[in-house]
Amino acid sequence: MEVPVYNITGEIVDRIELREDIFSVPFNEAVVHQALVRQLANRRQGTADTKTRGEVSGSGRKLYRQKHTGLARRGSRRSPILRGGGVVFGPHPRDYSQTMPKKMRQLALKCVLSAKVRDEELRVVDRLEFEAPKTKKVVNFLSALGVDSSALIATAQAEPNLVKSARNLPNIKTLPISLVNVADLLSHKNLILTVAAASKIEQLWGQRQARKVAAGT
Repeated sequence: MEVPVYNITGEIVDRIELREDIFSVPFNEAVVHQALVRQLANRRQGTADTKTRGEVSGSGRKLYRQKHTGLARRGSRRSPILRGGGVVFGPHPRDYSQTMPKKMRQLALKCVLSAKVRDEELRVVDRLEFEAPKTKKVVNFLSALGVDSSALIATAQAEPNLVKSARNLPNIKTLPISLVNVADLLSHKNLILTVAAASKIEQLWGQRQARKVAAGT
């Protein structure tokens, strides 16, 4: 699969070949959904806690006698139906984390990357090296590429000046390719990769197949 390579001014300067086993994978909705749910679940701390009637402070004695007061029958002031009493069926600390096989996680990423290519939401640029933080330079760059909505910019490694240049722009996020995930890909309409980042994707997720081919030859 061949895609154009743009420079920072939006001009096509080259074309590169992308591996079809990574960027041309049929969309598997079930796997992508499971990967997204897993990631969102693993973000939860699970520290919410409420006190039951056995944990709240207060005396356990009966408030007043059972009969002949003209009032409803009351037990302890820690009763859940009284103000300051315990909470019934409230949340308690728990682990929300989910596991998922590595191959399924990689398949989910490949599915979303392939969808970006099919929907023409992927842009490959030759390089994104900023000598100093400059937000206007990022704005002009995105405008030259025709990106008018949310975008995820992925580089081969962390680029501090690029991160500082883009962090004040709404709906624009920058990440090194090793931290790219399903949630960020799905929450941003456009994906911008550097040539080095695209090459690193193929190294990270295409090695196993490459070894098999080499072994077969």
